[in-house]
Amino acid sequence: MHYSPKKGEHHGLPYDPFKSSAIPRPIGWISTTSKEGVDNLAPYSQYQNLTWDPPMVMFAANQSVLGGRKDTVRNAEETGWFVWNMATWDLREAVNISSKAAPADVDEFEMAGVTKKSCTEAPGPRVAESPVQFECEYVQTVRIPTGNDVSTVDLVIGRVAHVHIADEFILPSGKLDILNIKPIARLGYYDYTVVNEIFEMKAPAASEAELAGLEGKNV
Repeated sequence: MHYSPKKGEHHGLPYDPFKSSAIPRPIGWISTTSKEGVDNLAPYSQYQNLTWDPPMVMFAANQSVLGGRKDTVRNAEETGWFVWNMATWDLREAVNISSKAAPADVDEFEMAGVTKKSCTEAPGPRVAESPVQFECEYVQTVRIPTGNDVSTVDLVIGRVAHVHIADEFILPSGKLDILNIKPIARLGYYDYTVVNEIFEMKAPAASEAELAGLEGKNV
């Protein structure tokens, strides 16, 4: 099959295949605090790292179904900070609960039943139960209008200023113990997956320096 969204052609399927093609997508479980001091926590399924020196990440937030920009975006812009918390199998229900659209005065930490832990630099808390957290200094927002009130997107970029990793999830090799962390990822629709298998592939004919760079290995 083929169809052209640009020309307004419909795919003819009961579910949009676009939503389940770019997969699996890391979950940006983002915590912020408002300038009024209200803590916010919400998952975003368009999240990714951008570069490593300095380490930078991004998340994309569509507009709120309640109207206007998401609280996460506004808080990040106003305070200059947001925190990424790794979403895991054990935390899946809390991640799902925190996805509920709620007014700005609602604390999703309390709603989701997770524990707040103070950050080192960011003004808001991080999820204590999450095994890895990035405190991110806000860099910029790229707003992409679509002509649709909800699908218009704010692409938020942040510089990772402080990293927290639970010691029990660091292997003797120095790598993260991903199989025990069990990160979850979005597949589209209501479908998710969990990392429970790892295989290795090295770039062919790469130099030792290139391999070290790809792996993030200190040499």
